[in-house]
Order: sequence, then structure tokens, then C-alpha cells
Amino acid sequence: MLTACVAELGALRYTPAGLPAVDLRLEHESTVSDAGQSRQIKAALKAVAFGAVAERLARQALGSLWRFQGFLATPGNGKHPVLHIQDFQQD
Repeated sequence: MLTACVAELGALRYTPAGLPAVDLRLEHESTVSDAGQSRQIKAALKAVAFGAVAERLARQALGSLWRFQGFLATPGNGKHPVLHIQDFQQD
């Protein structure tokens, strides 16, 4: 689970198999307690969604805040993990 806002949202596209897909960049910001100290956390993460989830995401506004559920995977030619979004809901 990750709470983040939609910072960038690509156009809805289709895979060679005809499955809807959308690429996006998420930004997370929060404060946590670490070793008794308050720490400000900021992170940006690439993400992708497929199918009905991609169609729903493609209609959302930039800057909107959501709670995302999915899994991390590193593309075969990539260095950084990508969040594969399986579901999302209003935070």
C-alpha cells in the first residue's frame, strides 16, 4: 500500500495484446518517527496500470491523492522498480 499523488499521467495506450495501459509517476510525502526522531519522507516512483484499473486511472486529475495497492517489479532493462498498480481508492 502506498498513499501518493498523481504527479504525471501518460495517455491511455494499448499493449500489443489490446490491453489498456497507462504509465504514471507518483509522489509520496509524509512524516515518520525513526529512532526517536521525526523524519520528513519524500519519494517519487514510476508506476503502471493495466486493464480496467488503467482506464479508471487515466480519468483522474493530476495532483489527486490516492491509496495505491500493487507490487514492485524491476523491468528487464531497467534499474529502478516500478509499482504495478492493482487497485486504488480515494485516500
